Amino acid sequence: MKALAVFPSARETRLVDHPQPVIQRPTDVKLRILEAGICGTDREIASFEYGMPPADSPYLIIGHEALGEVTELGNEVTGFTPGDLAVLTVRRPCPHERCTPCRHRRQDFCITGDFTERGIKGIHGYMTEFVVDDEQYVVKVPRELRDVAVLVEPLTVAEKAAEQVRVLTQRLPGDLKNDPSNLNAVVLGAGPIGLLGAMKLLRGGFNTWVYSRGDADSPSVKIVTAIGAQFISAAEYQPTDLAKIVGNISLMYEATGVASVFFGALSVLGVNGIFMSTGVPAMGEPIAIDARRIMRNMVLDNHVICGTVNAGRASFEEAVDDLGWFMQSFPEAVRALITSRSTLDDARDSVLTPGGVKSVITIG
Repeated sequence: MKALAVFPSARETRLVDHPQPVIQRPTDVKLRILEAGICGTDREIASFEYGMPPADSPYLIIGHEALGEVTELGNEVTGFTPGDLAVLTVRRPCPHERCTPCRHRRQDFCITGDFTERGIKGIHGYMTEFVVDDEQYVVKVPRELRDVAVLVEPLTVAEKAAEQVRVLTQRLPGDLKNDPSNLNAVVLGAGPIGLLGAMKLLRGGFNTWVYSRGDADSPSVKIVTAIGAQFISAAEYQPTDLAKIVGNISLMYEATGVASVFFGALSVLGVNGIFMSTGVPAMGEPIAIDARRIMRNMVLDNHVICGTVNAGRASFEEAVDDLGWFMQSFPEAVRALITSRSTLDDARDSVLTPGGVKSVITIG
């Protein structure tokens, strides 16, 4: 079968003819991949910034956002039938008994770092024609979400962030947990992770602003307006201006991976605020920050700063539910997130050339 792979030693990205996987365990599910999404992680792997092939392979098949159709089942699989649509989780647990998160199927909190991630670290990904995986890593998707279900995996970033916010909000005493003054949220960035995060926040009842570059005619700004959020232009305002526009910012959801935006916005986080970061910046020269102000505010205003990465099965299931709600509430805005589709034959160019909001490879 065809697959898009990176060869780190040769610094090459190209299509390969890879052996088609087969059912080996009674709990295995085989899927024909219909679509695979492209994200910044894929582009960084294809630029050889990171990415690790399996130990027995010179190449890594990339892709960790995928929608598939079930074609074959192991004899102990109970939750699927052929023809079902499904998405696949990304991270697999480490082998160490001492790692309690992995032993409890929360490998997104792995403490050893010896986890594997499909299409990223140590195990092949989904930008190919067929995939086999254990039933516990496969999540069913309603057929009515066929056109947009490839967005489930990026939405899980917001779902896990929301899980963390729910926990962190419990630190507030008494009625403050449900105080309406805690419902001003700012999303930093209008890529897929930011826009899906804004949709999640709106469903949660937050007054939501999205801070990003772009003008009124850009696809991302049109989506912001269509879902009922408010747009703040990064071309007109600095991150340090956000509180002047929004008021007390109770939640910031960072999805830029830009350190200057991170620290500029953090300096104006509101009283009792939570700063949830999802972006991973490229390494480079140190930047100047107002460290004293940030430190003072963090202590005097009861701030919490939290990073989040990957997601467990529960976040995938919640993402499927939320995506259904999004499609009922603002279907055209959800569809508009996918700005290009290309074939697997053209996948290399699509991965190496950023463009639009979300690019998707159509495979099956």
